[in-house]
Amino acid sequence: MKTLIEFTLNGEVVECLVDNQRTLLKMIREDFDLTGAKEGCGAGECGACTIIVDGKALNACLVLAVEADGTEITTIEGLVVDGELDPLQVSFIDNAALQCGYCTPGMIMTAKAMLEENPHPTENEIREGISGNLCRCTGYKKIIEAIQVVADQNKA
Repeated sequence: MKTLIEFTLNGEVVECLVDNQRTLLKMIREDFDLTGAKEGCGAGECGACTIIVDGKALNACLVLAVEADGTEITTIEGLVVDGELDPLQVSFIDNAALQCGYCTPGMIMTAKAMLEENPHPTENEIREGISGNLCRCTGYKKIIEAIQVVADQNKA
């Protein structure tokens, strides 16, 4: 069975006819060609598929596409405004907080939602905030530093 849904995707109202059993991750990647969110584990354990839905970081592999009806969704691609990277994206680059890059979009989206909710987190709050995102390439030190740089900019 298929359902026509309408939602806002990266600032644009869109419609999509989706199979009722299809995940939000598959819809975003396959129907909208937004491939930043990745399927890592398919069980909500790694965070590679993290997107922001109505201001909250969610694992897109765990959400059915039909549940997106009426929501506002932001993917990593939606953080770029007028060709300018989001401060988190810049900070991840400047602080060498990425290696292979597979987890990076999900990590940035988790951090983005966290900083919207708490613009001035402590290091421990950052660690806790990103605890649902796994990275096999780093020791998380540079990731935490990159997020802290943006949090410090929020204080200025």
